[in-house]
Amino acid sequence: MRLAGQFLVTLLAIALLWNYNPDHASASINDDNYDGNIFVLYAGNGSLVPPKLNLKQSLELGKPAVIVFYIDDSQDCKKYAYSLNRLQAKFTPAVSIIPINVDSLQPTFDEAKYYRQLVPQTVVIDRQGKMIFDKMGSDVIEEVETALEKVLQS
Repeated sequence: MRLAGQFLVTLLAIALLWNYNPDHASASINDDNYDGNIFVLYAGNGSLVPPKLNLKQSLELGKPAVIVFYIDDSQDCKKYAYSLNRLQAKFTPAVSIIPINVDSLQPTFDEAKYYRQLVPQTVVIDRQGKMIFDKMGSDVIEEVETALEKVLQS
């Protein structure tokens, strides 16, 4: 009887290992787990990171900027990545989109003075360097678009 029990445990272990695939990755937009770069995974757009210009460069070119503070392991940031992709398609090249992963944010960055310790945070800076929009959350994209349209008309 004891040998039969060991045999069953061995068969169960083999069955579990048979289906185990260490290369199998599972990413989910509905959790706060790190899956990799959110712009590549959830927006299908790796061109947003690293940003083409920083805030100083954008202002030197007379371009308004959208600074987005994010982290890769936030459900809200994952969902917002797709919206930023749409924003980039609509407003580039007239506007600089500057996503900044707060895990790598340095105090010396010009953008750092706008960060309020929550993500996602979106800040819009006009051509003169004045902040005209600053909100938290993943549901602000329409407000961002409205702010950008006003900036581009002025």
